[in-house]
Amino acid sequence: MAEKVSAACALLFLISCVESRSSSSKPTWPMFNVPVVLPQLTTGLEKPHFDAEPRLDVPNSCGPECHKHFPMPTLDELKDNMAYETLYSNGSRTLTKVGIYVIPKRADTERDHGKSRRKRQIYGYDSRFSIYGKNFLLNYPFSTSVKLSTGCTGTLVAEKHVLTAAHCIHDGKNYVKGAQKLRVGFLKPKFKDGGKSVNQTNSGPSEKMKFQWIRVKRTHVPKGWIKGNANDIGMDYDYALLELKKPHKRKFMMIGVSPSGRQLPSGRIHFSGFDNDRPGNLVYRFCDVKEETYDLLYQQCDAQPGASGSGVYVRMWKRDKQRWERKIIGIFSGHQWVDKNGDKQDFNVAVRITPLKYAQICFWIKGNYIDCRDG
Repeated sequence: MAEKVSAACALLFLISCVESRSSSSKPTWPMFNVPVVLPQLTTGLEKPHFDAEPRLDVPNSCGPECHKHFPMPTLDELKDNMAYETLYSNGSRTLTKVGIYVIPKRADTERDHGKSRRKRQIYGYDSRFSIYGKNFLLNYPFSTSVKLSTGCTGTLVAEKHVLTAAHCIHDGKNYVKGAQKLRVGFLKPKFKDGGKSVNQTNSGPSEKMKFQWIRVKRTHVPKGWIKGNANDIGMDYDYALLELKKPHKRKFMMIGVSPSGRQLPSGRIHFSGFDNDRPGNLVYRFCDVKEETYDLLYQQCDAQPGASGSGVYVRMWKRDKQRWERKIIGIFSGHQWVDKNGDKQDFNVAVRITPLKYAQICFWIKGNYIDCRDG
């Protein structure tokens, strides 16, 4: 047990080293001109059929070169894709059309668009780390990872909100089984002997953990996912926001606009999820970004189904606040086989939080655009 606890301590030290090599280099959060996404018209829809089978990943053969050949969407196409469905716990749903506006900020802005088998999703040596012990699992940033009752992972992004992948609750045509009674699970230690922890002094891997579940009040899914069904541009919209019925009382992680790959600290990303080959364990990993498009990050982080929906994050220096901040810059979507120069190559893919997606997700959380101007 002592060896594994020591290993966990070494892991946390490694994470701090990987996230930022030194304060002198200070990779800094860039400034973005965040647009405004506002609801225009909300209409009721028929109650959905909850008959789709939950999928823990989304296969797609359209890789970086394929995405780069997509034409730029028009404003009307963007508004259509950014419209969204809201599903309520009573089974009712609505469709909300949106308007998109650009409001200049007082500060100067900087925009960087980046470069215009059984699927094990493991690349060579398995570099994932299982996180053991309540002293680690219940501390930030690991404590922000939660499990969905449909089998995916999500990340706490506000007092009552969880960010995840759209395919975890909707397959592009229908809502998945269990979406109407969706729950979110929080890892907590099991207690015995009148509420006392089995092992109060040591937080080793033998300490038993359990999930405490909270019901979801409503979910938001962009229409770009629903009409796209993960084909072509639909993959770009594989994100969803869940609102819980009550606050979770944990520290959460803020969302942020994704910098370009070359602006990331050491070019790396991080995320933790509940991979299905390690049941009951939270699994952390980090890796380099290999390719990118405006909407997607292609990487080879080791991952298994069940990790999809995890928040992809980095830690960078916030100049105006003079402090380091971790922010979620994407949502882990799943595995892809892509055709690259005639050869099949596999990647794990994350959906980037672009300025437009940031504006939408932030509005879902805050309910106003004034608090969503700083990406």
